[in-house]
Amino acid sequence: MKRVIVLLGVAGVSLSAIFVRWSTAPSIVIALYRMAFAAAMLAPAAVVRRAEFQSLGRRELTLSLVSGVFLGCHFAAYFESLHRTSIASAVVLVDMEALLVALASVALFRQKMGKRAWLAVFLAFGGSVVVAMADSAAGALDGDLFALAGAVCVGVYTMLGAVCRKKLSTLVYTFLVYLAASGTLTLIACLSGTALTGYGPINLLAGLGLAVFCTLLGHSVFSWGLKYLPPAFISTAKLLEPVFASIGGLILFQEQPSPLVAVGGALVLAGVALYIQAENHT
Repeated sequence: MKRVIVLLGVAGVSLSAIFVRWSTAPSIVIALYRMAFAAAMLAPAAVVRRAEFQSLGRRELTLSLVSGVFLGCHFAAYFESLHRTSIASAVVLVDMEALLVALASVALFRQKMGKRAWLAVFLAFGGSVVVAMADSAAGALDGDLFALAGAVCVGVYTMLGAVCRKKLSTLVYTFLVYLAASGTLTLIACLSGTALTGYGPINLLAGLGLAVFCTLLGHSVFSWGLKYLPPAFISTAKLLEPVFASIGGLILFQEQPSPLVAVGGALVLAGVALYIQAENHT
C-alpha cells in the first residue's frame, strides 16, 4: 500500500510540467511561487508541532535546511529546462536522479542492491541517454543540461531526506525544506535581477496549483515514503513521471515526442517495472 501511495504522488508531480507551460512569468518566479505557497499552507499545521521544532537538534535542522536549498536549486534548473526543451525530454532527464540515488545509497548507506535492481537502474539510465541524444540532434541540448543539473540537485535532496526522516516527522521536515527552498529561490531571483511580482493572476494560480498538486500531494508524499521505503525505490518510482507528463503534453499542447524520445521513455519504463519487480522479490 505504501508503494501505491508513492505512485499516486508521482501522478501529482507529473502535473508540474503542465502548470509551468501555462505560466508566463520567468521560471525562477514560478518556482518561488510554488515553494512559498507550499510553505505558507503548512505553516498553521507546523505551529501545532512547535514542541518538535523546539526539540530539534542542530544536525537535523542543518540537514533539513540544506536539503531545502538543493530542492530550490532543482526547481530553478528544472523549470528553466521546460522552457528550453520538450516536456518529455525534461522530465525523463531529470529523473536520472534514480541512478544517482541508487549509487549513493550503496556508497553512503551500504544498502544492498541485487543484480536485477542494478540492471533496472542502468536500463532507465540508458533510456535517459537516448533522450539526450535525440534532443542534441534537435538543438535542445541546453535544456537537457538544465534538466541534468536538476537531477543532481534533487538526488542530493532525496538522500538528505532519507537521513532527516529517520527522526523528523513529515510535517516538520517538509515545512523546513519548503521554507529553505523559498529563501534559496528568492536569493537566486534577486541576484539575477528578476522582479518577483507583476506577472498577473495566471502565474499566481499556476504557482498555487504547483504547490497543492505537485508539492503537498507529490513531494510531501515522497518525504513521507522515505521513512518506510528505500530511497532508491522512491527515485525509481519517479521515473513513471514522464509517462503522465508526456500524455498531458500531447493532449494539451499537441507536443508529440520524437521516435527517439519515445524509445528512451520506453526503456525508462522498462527499468521502473524491473526495479519494482526486484523490490518485491527481496
